[in-house]
Amino acid sequence: MSIIYVLNGPNLNLLGKRQPHIYGHETLADVEADCRKLASELGHEIRFHQSNREYEIIDWIHQAREDGAGIVINPAAFTHTSLAILDALNTFEGPVIEIHISNVHKRESFRHHSFVSHRADGVIAGLGTEGYQLGIRRVATMLKTEKKD
Repeated sequence: MSIIYVLNGPNLNLLGKRQPHIYGHETLADVEADCRKLASELGHEIRFHQSNREYEIIDWIHQAREDGAGIVINPAAFTHTSLAILDALNTFEGPVIEIHISNVHKRESFRHHSFVSHRADGVIAGLGTEGYQLGIRRVATMLKTEKKD
């Protein structure tokens, strides 16, 4: 059973309460439950984390180097600011999928740039919290393909 890390950046602990017209009404606990259920169905385990602190996300990426097979990451505001998270992701050898609940390209221009995208194998934006499940499915597919090669 492979471990997929699902990492969440700042303010996602307020999911369902903060700007529901943009991010929806689901809570991060709802997202986690859906991710765990899907990962289990696909034969994988989830390590699900959220932090408002950049260094904790970096530490979890470092941990994923040791025991993780893939990363699904919603870096939130760190998307647009964190070279440190990009550098950490560049040390990870498995698949990385970047997730955004909102369509960042329909929002303020500063949200159009992502440092994380320089490492991500794919980006899912604007599909609400369903993007997490799509990211997990994609990582699972990529891991299955790697095993065949």
